[in-house]
Amino acid sequence: MLESAAADLPNDVDSLRALLAESRLENHRLRSTLVYRDAQIEKLLLQLARLKRMQFGAKSEKLDREIEQLELLIEELQTPSTAPSRAPADAATEKAVPARRPLPAHLPRESVVHAPAAACPRCGGTLRAIGEDISEMLDYVPAHWKVIRHVRPKCACDACQRIVQAEAPSRPIPRGIAAPGLLAHVLVSKYCDSLPLHRQSEIYARDGVEIERSTLADWVGGSAALLAPLVERLGAYVMSATKLHADDTPVPVLSPGKGQTRTGRLWTYVRDDRPAGSSQPPAVFFQYTPDRKGEHPRVHLKAFTGTLQADGYAGFHHLYETGRIREAACWAHVRRKFFDIHQANQSPIAKAALDRIAALYVIEKDIRGKSPDARRQHRQSRAGPLLVELKDWLAAKLTTLSAKSDLAVAIRYATSRWPALVRYCDDGSLEIDNNAAERALRVVALGRKNYLFCGSDTGGERAAAIYSLIGTAKLNGLNPEAYLRDVIGRIADHPANRLDDLLPWNHAAIIGS
Repeated sequence: MLESAAADLPNDVDSLRALLAESRLENHRLRSTLVYRDAQIEKLLLQLARLKRMQFGAKSEKLDREIEQLELLIEELQTPSTAPSRAPADAATEKAVPARRPLPAHLPRESVVHAPAAACPRCGGTLRAIGEDISEMLDYVPAHWKVIRHVRPKCACDACQRIVQAEAPSRPIPRGIAAPGLLAHVLVSKYCDSLPLHRQSEIYARDGVEIERSTLADWVGGSAALLAPLVERLGAYVMSATKLHADDTPVPVLSPGKGQTRTGRLWTYVRDDRPAGSSQPPAVFFQYTPDRKGEHPRVHLKAFTGTLQADGYAGFHHLYETGRIREAACWAHVRRKFFDIHQANQSPIAKAALDRIAALYVIEKDIRGKSPDARRQHRQSRAGPLLVELKDWLAAKLTTLSAKSDLAVAIRYATSRWPALVRYCDDGSLEIDNNAAERALRVVALGRKNYLFCGSDTGGERAAAIYSLIGTAKLNGLNPEAYLRDVIGRIADHPANRLDDLLPWNHAAIIGS
């Protein structure tokens, strides 16, 4: 075979050189093709990882199809290469079965006694009790409906013939048939459990209670109007803080008469200083706007003075120009960019960046709940040197990367925000990230998936109001439905100058009154 191949080669030197040059050119072309293919796979894997990790993006059929198409394209590109076989899972790495928790002690118990026969099955002798075995099972009793009849007897005075009757009690919604418990259930089902009104109507109909969706919508609007003064007081409390977490998320809104949707925004502002040892109650305040113009946060924060912890949204930048509001950036956003790259291509540089950022979070875990002064001292002594090393390391790595690579983009994202990213190190009241605001928005993302859109701008404003009360109730460890049931039953007759009594952190006190 070798002799045959050698016989096919030309005899003269020039022809051999030309053949060698052509072979080298072909090899270069093949290598370039492979490099391009690998780059395309890396880019597609990164894009796919980002799509799969979108926490607050629109989860629609269009996004699902895009993910499927990317997976098919990556599969097609990777077909020529042989994927390594997967090693069998180690038994030690398998997910441990969680221990069964005891059933809650506060639940009512119903005993079912399974007694043996009266006589011994072997000899017929008399049986006497020597003990018992008890096992428990958790059961669910469906919620039940009831009608509350308000009876007002009429009495006549025998002396003056005057008719005396007690005043009719206030109703949460004038002339409405819904009691506070039902209104609270509708609100929490929609805005906390992400159950649209038309599905609620279908569920109620299964119990033989026919409530039209339009009626439920009227109840939601009436409840929002009833609770509006309380939401205003909640917003004033949030804006009186010296540090806030802020974020926003898109909300599709139906355009009247067009049968199409446009994109509104829900903004969240979170006051929560518990990680810095504060005893001030946490709270969250939502605002709705029909678009994402930067003028909206300027209006929302007109009464706020302090530090705003947020992402890199350009609409926030003008807030920092006067110095009334300081910027604190989010390390979780920095970490997420490196995480997506590492998930896509196992980049060692991305892994090293993740390890360095993880070391900063270890410090935060150790100082959670300590006073601001203690947190500042720990951060300056422990995190300070790590941050200096991280900045130098990022700058050095940037010089070795293509300017358009994803790693370079991730590094520039961090270095361009460096003063705002390290501000937390010198202020113990600040957090390392903006996760408090992102957690507040999760319920909106779930609702957006089920509702598909808000019916109008007014619907968006109602959603912001109810999200504010429900979110704050949850931050304060309350059952939001129990809280709203009590507040809706009280607020109509509650003195206007004592509305703060009805805020979630005062709930225990008002129940006892």
